[in-house]
Amino acid sequence: MAKKKSLRILCDVVLPEDTILIWDGSGGRFVDGDGNIYRPAQFNEDALQSIQAAINGEAYTLSLSLISISQSAADQIWDYDETNSVQGSPFIVKLQFLDWNDQPDGDPEVVFSGVIDNLDVADEADQNGIRSTVNIEITNRFTLRTVTNGAVLSDVDQRARSAILNPSAADDEFCKRVPLMRDQTIKWPNW
Repeated sequence: MAKKKSLRILCDVVLPEDTILIWDGSGGRFVDGDGNIYRPAQFNEDALQSIQAAINGEAYTLSLSLISISQSAADQIWDYDETNSVQGSPFIVKLQFLDWNDQPDGDPEVVFSGVIDNLDVADEADQNGIRSTVNIEITNRFTLRTVTNGAVLSDVDQRARSAILNPSAADDEFCKRVPLMRDQTIKWPNW
């Protein structure tokens, strides 16, 4: 029976002083086609659905949790965030298709990119010891169109955010065009 092709979910975390490369799974390290070495990490059970929703939707905050990591590694991540804030660091999710021998088949496909909005480390103690979880929230550029209290952005706010997010684009006139739609008439086709 022939072995089926598979894929790997790769994540690049570009921190101020370092880049962390991880893949979702357990086992050994994964070497991509360019020779970059990805460490294994276990995402929480809802990670695949969250990544799928992030790929399919524009305005989305991707929440990932790295589970089953050692307390020392979690402490190191927390210490790093305290000294060099990771907020605003780029986070890239890629899919790498593998051939029949679990080797990279072509270049990885970038399916989501954003910036780290929040990071926290949580510890749980049970009879087996301390289990640490690193929670990361990643936002993409479209998430900034909403305000945390649910209010609608004013024209001035929208233009300011648009200028920051896409400085090379023309002036955002979204707030000017929407009120004009009120006077439009929808015409249905006459079959």
